[in-house]
Amino acid sequence: MMQADPEDVARMKLLFVCIENSCRSQMAEAFARMSGDDIEAFSAGSRASGVVNPRAVEMMAELGYDLGRHRSRSIEEVEGQGPFDAVVTMGCGDACPHVPARMRLDWDLADPKHMPPAEFRKIRDEIGRLVERLVAKGTTQASSSPPTGSGAEERRPA
Repeated sequence: MMQADPEDVARMKLLFVCIENSCRSQMAEAFARMSGDDIEAFSAGSRASGVVNPRAVEMMAELGYDLGRHRSRSIEEVEGQGPFDAVVTMGCGDACPHVPARMRLDWDLADPKHMPPAEFRKIRDEIGRLVERLVAKGTTQASSSPPTGSGAEERRPA
């Protein structure tokens, strides 16, 4: 019996976008990467800062993930990686340019960069839960029921 070539297995391709690509979207990309080999995750910023937030690096290290190996990227740097199954925006509103995807979600999450550690961890953990739910349901199911109580809202392309 022949086994499927791992290169032939469909991978869910996700893009997480925030303003600076230094904190929220970086952590979401990390959580998606931690979810398994069947996920291809990217992150970008509408106005990328060029730097990954050191507190985000520290907070993800608490969970065993080295966010220090990431770099802050602009939307233009990742657009060529599409098409995406899902594009998730986080707090950039209209500043987030349109990137083609089968599904678009907006997670209304506060930027934790100036928050005390306990509040920063709450945002980190909420991002982890949202990513876990997105990955677990797959893009087709996630579009029909965004996470409740999280401020998450779905936006479909026009």
